[in-house]
Amino acid sequence: MNFRIGFGFDVHQLQEGLDFWLGGILVPHNKGALGHSDADVLIHTICDALLGAANLGDIGKHFPDTAAEYKGIDSKILLKEVMVLIREKGYEIGNIDSTICLQTPKIGPYIPEMQKVLAGCMGVDTDLVSIKATTTEKLSFVGREEGVSAYATVLIQK
Repeated sequence: MNFRIGFGFDVHQLQEGLDFWLGGILVPHNKGALGHSDADVLIHTICDALLGAANLGDIGKHFPDTAAEYKGIDSKILLKEVMVLIREKGYEIGNIDSTICLQTPKIGPYIPEMQKVLAGCMGVDTDLVSIKATTTEKLSFVGREEGVSAYATVLIQK
């Protein structure tokens, strides 16, 4: 069997008055992530990890933030497209391990719904999608609530 590992990282600025999409769901918060699409940092990170594992470049290569057709797009659509790309190369997901870095709000209660939504987009069992959350103990842009970041490691296999 052919195994590959991919790593993804993404950051988005937080601003008041924007919707906060995270892991494919709308999280209630007074701030949302700023971006060309819906700025779902977790989905973008997973997309980058999957694309990297399959040696397909990164999310910006496939969905550039200069393209009008991606303005405001639901990142779940991008994730589904990434799954088409990796499956065209003969890969399936082994597992995904991800971490969201966010000072507030606490997202633990939302993680099961995120797992269900993301697994549905990718056509995999929820047990293959691990999502963890941490703060930065009030340090850095995350601690000051200026932004959100996420990391993901994926295993894909032929």
